[in-house]
Amino acid sequence: MPAALNPIAFTLGAIQVHWYGIIIAGGALLGLVLAIREGKRFKLTPDFFMDLVLFGIPSAIIGARIYYVAFEWENYRNNLSEIVKIWHGGIAIYGALIGAVIAAVFYTRRKGYSFWRIADICAPSLITGQMIGRWGNFMNQEAHGGPVSESFLRGTLHLPDWIVNQMFINGTYYHPTFLYESVWSFAGLLLLLVVRRIRGLRAGELFAGYFIWYSLGRFFVEGVRTDSLVFKGPDWLASLLKTLWSPMSPFGWGVMEAGKNIRVSQLLAVLIILAAVAFIVIRRLTQKNPVYYTDPIEPAAKAANESAAAEESTL
Repeated sequence: MPAALNPIAFTLGAIQVHWYGIIIAGGALLGLVLAIREGKRFKLTPDFFMDLVLFGIPSAIIGARIYYVAFEWENYRNNLSEIVKIWHGGIAIYGALIGAVIAAVFYTRRKGYSFWRIADICAPSLITGQMIGRWGNFMNQEAHGGPVSESFLRGTLHLPDWIVNQMFINGTYYHPTFLYESVWSFAGLLLLLVVRRIRGLRAGELFAGYFIWYSLGRFFVEGVRTDSLVFKGPDWLASLLKTLWSPMSPFGWGVMEAGKNIRVSQLLAVLIILAAVAFIVIRRLTQKNPVYYTDPIEPAAKAANESAAAEESTL
């Protein structure tokens, strides 16, 4: 029987430090480095992004927990003390994104910057964090897909032993959906780094592009997973989502809880893609004086003062 990797990196007395936390922290750190490097092009200080992370991470954790608990309320309504015990598991990445965005909106407004300009800079950082963070799921043997054969992992996917062995859980091999999503995020990172150098890219569009790319991959990977947040919805909607997912059918439709037919993340992914595309199209059609990604970034107060000074000089 293949031996699984130890999810505990080391212990400090009675405290156990898990690889999951180390990997998540590593992803956040690398994302911060990317944001700081790009921010220098716009004369933004490293402290600006460090403070943003200090606000964003707690908000993301709270959002991830609230999102999960909201859709699993039946399991918490009679045991409210369990809600705060996040170490028992139960967070959702879309909830984390919602929490992080809320924190970023307040933070950028307080600093006097446009949210869209800062969000564009942080888009590659977000997808980097997700790309690396999924390996925390790998260490915990979670967020996997349905059962597969060992030959599929070794012969079809050509995975190394250390990944194949970790996908052997309670006597069965499973789809490494963490890997599918991590690879998709890596491709998205490369794409975002290229797109942000394209002339004519408008403020907010790189951030919208990040959501489109991530949600597209998440939609297809989610259908393979067996641990999705699910609910009972109209059959026509469930049928539509499964039809859209059908290109992934060779990987198998992951088992869902009995009586429920719609994966929350799949539905949300479709809605996010539609909203992001509409955001780009509508702004392209209606904006008369658009702001571009390459334009200087200045606090609103400074820009207003310079505009007023320019008007006075023409009088």
